[in-house]
Order: sequence, then C-alpha cells, then structure tokens
Amino acid sequence: MIRAVLTDIEGTTSSLAFVKDVLFPYARKHLPAFVRSHASRAGVRSLLTDVCKEAGRTLDEEGIIRQLITWMDEDRKVTPLKSLQGMVWEAGYHNGDFTGHIYADAVDKLGEWHKRKVRLFVYSSGSIAAQKLLFKYSDHGDLTPLFSGYFDTHMGPKRESASYQAILLAIGMPGSDVLFLSDTGAELDAARAAGLHTLQLLREGAQADPGHAQASSFSDINLEEAGR
Repeated sequence: MIRAVLTDIEGTTSSLAFVKDVLFPYARKHLPAFVRSHASRAGVRSLLTDVCKEAGRTLDEEGIIRQLITWMDEDRKVTPLKSLQGMVWEAGYHNGDFTGHIYADAVDKLGEWHKRKVRLFVYSSGSIAAQKLLFKYSDHGDLTPLFSGYFDTHMGPKRESASYQAILLAIGMPGSDVLFLSDTGAELDAARAAGLHTLQLLREGAQADPGHAQASSFSDINLEEAGR
C-alpha cells in the first residue's frame, strides 16, 4: 500500500522548459553580481568555500564566479552551485520576475493525495530552498502546505540507491510504502534498488524506460495499482 509519494521536479511536476529557459538563464545572468554583493555574508561565504573544495583548488572571488558559470554551462549537479542558484532565484520570485511552473494535473493529484493523508515529499537536484520557492510562488499559488518534506543532493546523487535509502531512513518508512516519480530511468532504477515503487512520467519527449510503469500525466496515476 502506497502511503507516501516522493517526486522529482524537472519533467515531472514542472516543465523542463521553465527550468532551462527561465530559471537557469536568470541565475546565469544575476549570480555574478549576487556573489560580489553578498560574498561576506556568512551563509554565502561558506558556500564559496565549498566551491573551492569542490573545484579542488583555491580561487579568488572572480575565479569562483567563473567556476560557477562553467558548472552552470555544463549543467553540473554541484551542491554549492545549487544552493547559490536558489538564493538568486529567491530574489526573482520575490520581485515577481517569474512564477513557478507546475503542471495543472500535478496540482490536482497532489492535492487529492494530500486530502487522502498520503505523505508527499520532493527530491530534486535543486536545493531545498529552491524547491520551496518553486512551490510557494507557483502559478497555482502556495503549494508548500501539501508537502511533508524536501530532499536535495545533500542526501546523495539521484542515480545512487544509497540516496533513496537515506531518504527512507529520514522519513521513517519502508520502501514498499513509497512511490517515486521521475522522468529519468536511471533515477527510477536507483530508487527501485532501494526498495521503492517507481513510475515514470513521460512528458516533453522523455525517453520511455520499459523497466518501469509509466504515465503521461499525474491524472493517470493510480496509487492502488502502483503499490502492487
């Protein structure tokens, strides 16, 4: 029986186009000025130190900015980069520069599951702060009350089963009670290896993985069937 749903964001609850065409360009444009303006702030300073550790060398402020831009251009899932992007996006959401795209079918089904007392969690390569902003400032209003928790790459890479085992430990539930939703086969493979049920969302030309159950939208998801 499915008692909790763990969902990815990009290509699952939200459009890949929104992330790639709105969020990423906004961060690339505004991150250099953000770093220069906030480098002395404790939380930012710690992340800049983490950038140097991740890069494996000491960098000055401009070198850090160049490294961050390089990682963005390479679409690297680097934790300090994701945290800094989240800080930049926070200003964008607050300023009304954009709202978070969430598919209407996801909004409807997440709301239905929440009413049924199914616990809802998010696991994305984007920082927890960025996840909360996306759902708080969504096209459909504040959706954060629907969720019981959020996880990012601090739990580990999304394509490693140990990350999902860590999430199960954090939420205190067995994998047999949890359904993981993603558009990416390798992530679903890792979740299944950790004992979770899996279902692939086929949006925007996602490559179908025959090893997992599939749905074209949240409207097609039946938790009773997914838990068998």
